[in-house]
Amino acid sequence: MPPSQWCDGVSHCPNGEDETRCVRLFGPNFILEVYSPVSKSWYPVCQDDWNDDYGKIACKDMGYSVDTYYYSRGVAAEVSFKSYMKVNTSAGNTDLYKKLYSSDSCASGNVVSLRCIECGMSIKSMNIMNRIVGGSGAVLGQWPWQVSLHVQGTHVCGGSIITRQWIVTAAHCVEGRFSDPYSWRVYAGILNQDEMLLRNGYRVQQIISHPDYDTDSKDNDVALMKLETPLSFTDTVRPVCLPNPGMMFQPDQQCWISGWGAEYQGGKTSNNLNYAMVPLIEHSRCNSVYIYNGMILPTMICAGYLAGGIDSCQGDSGGPLVTNKNSVWWLVGDTSWGTGCASRNRPGVYGNMTVFTDWIYKNMQVKYLGVFNNFKCPKSETLFYL
Repeated sequence: MPPSQWCDGVSHCPNGEDETRCVRLFGPNFILEVYSPVSKSWYPVCQDDWNDDYGKIACKDMGYSVDTYYYSRGVAAEVSFKSYMKVNTSAGNTDLYKKLYSSDSCASGNVVSLRCIECGMSIKSMNIMNRIVGGSGAVLGQWPWQVSLHVQGTHVCGGSIITRQWIVTAAHCVEGRFSDPYSWRVYAGILNQDEMLLRNGYRVQQIISHPDYDTDSKDNDVALMKLETPLSFTDTVRPVCLPNPGMMFQPDQQCWISGWGAEYQGGKTSNNLNYAMVPLIEHSRCNSVYIYNGMILPTMICAGYLAGGIDSCQGDSGGPLVTNKNSVWWLVGDTSWGTGCASRNRPGVYGNMTVFTDWIYKNMQVKYLGVFNNFKCPKSETLFYL
């Protein structure tokens, strides 16, 4: 499709995909941007004449349920935009995007900040301590987006809640014999594995692995699980925020990992949820000869300590790597792989969520999908987390 025909109010594609991805949230302040087919650019929406009804339509178009709608509010534009999208209130009862027009001015000087779901909130303040390996025991409500994914009563992987019905995990968790959605159970808001055995858990309706996931290199190691019944959000069960376009996470930025993984290499999974702080490692440094020697692809991000001692391990796969920015918790990555656990010059490697958000939104928007999992036998000798 030529970009001039995207978001022009006319569905050209069979499933209307050219009209369903016309809005996005940008940067840490969730600035609503709309795509203009005329100039082939994204523009912020001026708050003038905007209201919650429009906000709900925009959220629905991104794949969110209207039930989770949080707010629309005006925020001062941090940079001076040359152009805005504005609502033409006299356009009558027509499609939202046909009401929007491009304008060089915005009387209020405010742009729309849109929150489709109240994500990234933890009721527990951080006690920053330095098994995940080398970590600390979590308390209830500290990591409310963390889930445990079970097959036949056994914890296999972790995952992160992003909406009432969608869980993000790693593609390598759900390949081969693990690709059947009906064999999985999802446990949320529970700290101890022992306690999960007494509960039923949530059934999985659908598993969507990234179509470009590569078994050998772990490229595009991300998957989505859709639950049969929606989660009920509480103080201890809440979603984490997906990073918006325009968000950059810096090297050495403090992040946190959590999971029920082994507390030492080769150990059993932990009964209790553990967590640890790990700093991000610059891409080129992690790819250097003495660390991972070119194995770190753009879909990956490294975090940990080159000295070793603190790391994710087997059983943590698919679980969250999060950071706190603007008082909101963001999903930076999903636990993917590493050589050993907490070994010197072998930090943890995570799926780079900033690369995957577009794919996640696309799949949340699609009403029906045929899912095909191509399974390749792993040939790598690297010890991968699971």
